[in-house]
Amino acid sequence: MPVLTRLIPSPVVVDIGCGAMDDLAGLLADQRISASGKLAIATSPGSGQALREKLAPVLPGADWYSVADGTIDSAVRLADGIKGKRYDAVVGLGGGKIIDVTKYAAARVGLPMVAVATNLSHDGLCSPVSILDNDNGRGSYGVPTPIAMVIDLDVIRDAPVRFIRSGIGDAISNISAIADWELSHRLHGEPIDGLAAAMARTAGEAVLRHPGGVGTDEFLTVLAESLVLSGIAMSISGDSRPSSGACHEISHAFDLLYPKRAASHGEQVGIGAAFAMHLRGAHEQSGLFAEVLHRHGLPVLPEEIGFSVDEFVKAVEYAPQTRPGRFTILEHLNLSADQIKDAYADYAKAIGS
Repeated sequence: MPVLTRLIPSPVVVDIGCGAMDDLAGLLADQRISASGKLAIATSPGSGQALREKLAPVLPGADWYSVADGTIDSAVRLADGIKGKRYDAVVGLGGGKIIDVTKYAAARVGLPMVAVATNLSHDGLCSPVSILDNDNGRGSYGVPTPIAMVIDLDVIRDAPVRFIRSGIGDAISNISAIADWELSHRLHGEPIDGLAAAMARTAGEAVLRHPGGVGTDEFLTVLAESLVLSGIAMSISGDSRPSSGACHEISHAFDLLYPKRAASHGEQVGIGAAFAMHLRGAHEQSGLFAEVLHRHGLPVLPEEIGFSVDEFVKAVEYAPQTRPGRFTILEHLNLSADQIKDAYADYAKAIGS
């Protein structure tokens, strides 16, 4: 009888814990990623400087590269800088923008990429996608999954708490995204990758149901694991479907319509997920979303992030245009502006009761 197997694209090592960054050189050597220590390390010129001073003595063979922003131009400049220098790997040391730039640059020059996250703001840390600003706004670029993922909880705790809260919103939104995927499957026969869906749903539920708060190692570990699992789920499915539905369409609409006023990604998708669950009639779950978001200090109404009801209605109406071809509860209902406004009034009343 043949043995059937499935190869899953994922990091060869995921190290999450207090002090995880201290043994970065040993981890890379033990995993045969870089025995020589010849590394290109990309970090920000600001907050990354303190970490550079900490790590430079234990990584004497590394060259350090400063990344100014999260643009495609910065990613190309980084790739040009490391090309042809025979590095073992490229390390992205920082938040989402630094890691996205590094993933793209490493892919461009054909080197493995190691992600060392300094905050937990979203699930792109371990995903096969780089989100980079370009001349037309913002683009998604397919890249290999990081070969290693290191998350030092001591460093995470030192970052502003708003980053942790953003990651909470992004993780919870998986549940709404999976509901959209299942809706498209039922109505249009869109294939569902059951393993990817299971991983993304489990990641979202782990954060949603965890009783702890942002100040505990236990909760931060679960959040970090959930964001990593979300990234792997996207690698398995080959796209962002397991973690991106109406919730993300609404967030992308905020980014495009109000680029200078947009809140954090996690804040926006959190509100989008709670509202999308309300639209599909899952009022109890929508209320739970709102309750958990509020407990962790995240907004549940657009007014809490500086948007009027009319601006929110405009964003929801525009949202389907941000992901042509993706079917969610928004495309299914195809609500008019007046209908969205009525639905929002019901949502606001329901979560306020």
